[in-house]
Amino acid sequence: MKLWLKNKDSLNDVTRFTVGNDLEMDLFLARFDVLGSLAHIQMLESVGLLTDGELQKLSGELKNIHARIISGNFRMDDGVEDIHSQVELWLTQKLGDVGKKIHSGRSRNDQVLVDIKLFLREEIETLVNRIRDLFDLLLSKSEEHKDNLLPGYTHMQLAMPSSFGLWFGAYAESLVDDVITLQAAYQVVNKNPLGSGAGYGSSFPLNRTLTTELLGFEDLNYNVVYAQMGRGKMEKIVASALSNVAGTLGKLSTDIALFLNQNFGFISFPDELTTGSSIMPHKKNPDVFELIRAKCNGIQALPNEIALLAANLPSGYHRDWQLLKEKIFPAFVTMKECLEAAVLMLSNVSVKENILDDEKYKYLFSVEEVNKLVLKGVPFRDAYQKIGQDIEKGKFIYTASPHHTHEGSMGNLCNHEIVRMMDDVVSKFNFGKAKKALTKLML
Repeated sequence: MKLWLKNKDSLNDVTRFTVGNDLEMDLFLARFDVLGSLAHIQMLESVGLLTDGELQKLSGELKNIHARIISGNFRMDDGVEDIHSQVELWLTQKLGDVGKKIHSGRSRNDQVLVDIKLFLREEIETLVNRIRDLFDLLLSKSEEHKDNLLPGYTHMQLAMPSSFGLWFGAYAESLVDDVITLQAAYQVVNKNPLGSGAGYGSSFPLNRTLTTELLGFEDLNYNVVYAQMGRGKMEKIVASALSNVAGTLGKLSTDIALFLNQNFGFISFPDELTTGSSIMPHKKNPDVFELIRAKCNGIQALPNEIALLAANLPSGYHRDWQLLKEKIFPAFVTMKECLEAAVLMLSNVSVKENILDDEKYKYLFSVEEVNKLVLKGVPFRDAYQKIGQDIEKGKFIYTASPHHTHEGSMGNLCNHEIVRMMDDVVSKFNFGKAKKALTKLML
């Protein structure tokens, strides 16, 4: 079944090529297609395009389809082009001509767009919850290991003393900024395109404000041309936010791979969380973090892939947009898997103590000794030169007990402030509004 079919069907080769992987991608959208249709038919009834009796029949059958999807007892029929055609086919088979009325006042263009927005909205919420799990774990580890010193590096050379408290907390705060970008993406996603039709509106007296309320969107995509023109741009914005999370996880993974290396030896994991070698019996490889890094590098490339796919297209709908689903949908699956794997690993990490007692780290404390002289009244540049000369002459003497008190330093991690920032940004999503609306829609 094809919603656009008139007298002649396309050549099978054309159908196969144009459908591509779309049926597989539509499985992500099945539930949301039903939800969008439930809102649409309520609106159609409110403007006189459906009777109350027709609305009740359609609503009941759509809810039955929704239940089939939720239970997993759902598959696309042979010969069906997409999820939109499948739902309409089932309704027509069950309800006859009443089922044929469901498409009044909309196009597949705005139908798939509202499906994608509902999908992305829910996926962002799930992702934020996964990020929060990792965030909470990182700050817990930061507090647990705040007194365990760690070498700090610049240019991959020994620089200054750091601590595991700082290291864990740094990645927690990085996630705050990542969630800020996800919140911006959520604002773009959380606008209703339904009623824009093929991009030029409808001669029916549609009530787009009503469908916005029914689906729990924060606002409308008002201009019907832009509602469709926003395809590609919306996915790129979401992909950019995903890439920020991926960047944080990728950097964390590289740190961990280095710290686990025997030349560092700063951390360890239980044997069952590492992998071995087929030839070297001593190996304990950080494969989980290497794969997280590789997968996250792929996600970081996603905004460019989407930008190139959507580049230089004029306004209006283009079939190119179909391929965006293949890019963005699996990225959420990958991102969630990476976050869950990171939580599993870091829940079981062991931190080595007294690392900086080794004399090879003594020059980490050069700045500490400079600052001690400055506190005694020596000008900073003179103090710097004196300690530098002591190092060159092999006369450097130090005390391995840094005392840092300013905000965000080893002695004052300000983790409570980092939690406050995360709480603030998460509260701005207002996930409850969408949940409440969709729950009401299903009653």
